[in-house]
Amino acid sequence: MEVLLLAQIRSNTKQSAESFERAKNVIPGGVTANIKDISPHPIFMEKGKGSKLYDVDGNEYIDYLLCYGSLILGHGHPKVIEAATKQMKDAGTTIFGTPHRLETTMAEKLISLYPGIEMVRYTNSGLEATLLAIRLAMAFTGKSKLAKFEGHYHGGYDQVLLSVNPDEQRAGQTDQPNAVPESRGIPDYYIENTIILPFNDLAATEKILRARAHEISSIIMEPVQGGFIPADRQFMSGIRQVTEELGILLIFDEVKTGFRLSLGGAQQLYGIKPDLTALGKVLGGGFPVGAIGGKKKIMEISAPDGGRDILTAGAENADKQDALFHSGTYNGHPTVLASGLATIEVLEQDGTMEKLIADTMQFRKELEKLYRRYDYPMQTIGEGSIFNIILAEGNIKNYRDMNKADTHFRKELDYELIEQGIYTKPLNRYSMSVTHTEEDIEHTIHAHEKAIKLVLHKRSAVKGI
Repeated sequence: MEVLLLAQIRSNTKQSAESFERAKNVIPGGVTANIKDISPHPIFMEKGKGSKLYDVDGNEYIDYLLCYGSLILGHGHPKVIEAATKQMKDAGTTIFGTPHRLETTMAEKLISLYPGIEMVRYTNSGLEATLLAIRLAMAFTGKSKLAKFEGHYHGGYDQVLLSVNPDEQRAGQTDQPNAVPESRGIPDYYIENTIILPFNDLAATEKILRARAHEISSIIMEPVQGGFIPADRQFMSGIRQVTEELGILLIFDEVKTGFRLSLGGAQQLYGIKPDLTALGKVLGGGFPVGAIGGKKKIMEISAPDGGRDILTAGAENADKQDALFHSGTYNGHPTVLASGLATIEVLEQDGTMEKLIADTMQFRKELEKLYRRYDYPMQTIGEGSIFNIILAEGNIKNYRDMNKADTHFRKELDYELIEQGIYTKPLNRYSMSVTHTEEDIEHTIHAHEKAIKLVLHKRSAVKGI
């Protein structure tokens, strides 16, 4: 069955196949990030506009991947293009390498929107923001271990590339998960010093935290796992309460959820103030970006005042106190911040976020109604403007519950949908944008119905052979 689907993709994306073969000669695996790889080959895109993508073969797609949720205004929004080009033209350069006013303007904006943010520092990706958050937490608490939740992803680096989607045989007990490395090359040190917690299980999580509170500097978590499995409200309030009691910092990784659940992210929705917050994706308006914000008393330890500059040699540097080092040539890039501010400005317009979330909910209801007509177990799970399609009955509360889902049927559907001009990476979540129209949603519903019929028909045909 899958062979037939892959053959369809190949026949309609011949230029992509050729581009992929060429890329493999000079790029390992032909892709610059593992998440870009799909079978039989990635689809190489040529251009985008609004809710649409166009590949090198001239095929048009309604895009629900949106660069993994980054493009909440869709492709090439005129306000973002205008802000980016105006900034470069007015400044006469692409970057200063010095402080500039947009850094302060964006920081003030984030502080006004996010309950847990009192001060801000910039990075060049969400990954770097989570990395800095962990360093700050360890410096502030004086403790050297990190706790993270099973099934949560915080970037592709050693400290957190553990138990994101582990084989359940290696994952350990549900209430006491093992730290399972998700890549070759991860030192044993991180396996031993990263404590894995069970998501949405407050009793089990609290038991682990109380037993190891003297070691744990912080918990890093996605308030919505993978961008679509929300934390229970009781679980979230319980985590906040126990971390405060035990002196463990709470880090919200809002790279996926920032600006997508509300203008103030998941923390506004849940009414929870984390100690530190990592942002990315939407914040850059389509450019690489990251930011970390948090309580003033924690953030201020990254200030260089009186600290030692590790990049400057000489006796003048010798007697200064140690500082928490954080740097980056492109941190707070003016073009990126101009684009991000333009994005936020559009989202702040009256009714924009409300309409985006209402459209997303209506889309989800129509999809669920369609699958019920075909008597197939399906539910949409998510918050705000992001969700996923889960082909399973019963509550989905964490990574292990996802094993209930019929991912084989979902994958077959996703490949058929690509053929119908509906794009997301197979098995990935759906992200909505302000540019998706009623016509886009209606077309997508019809495409899903056609895909269901085709997959069921092909399965019947294969069984009959």
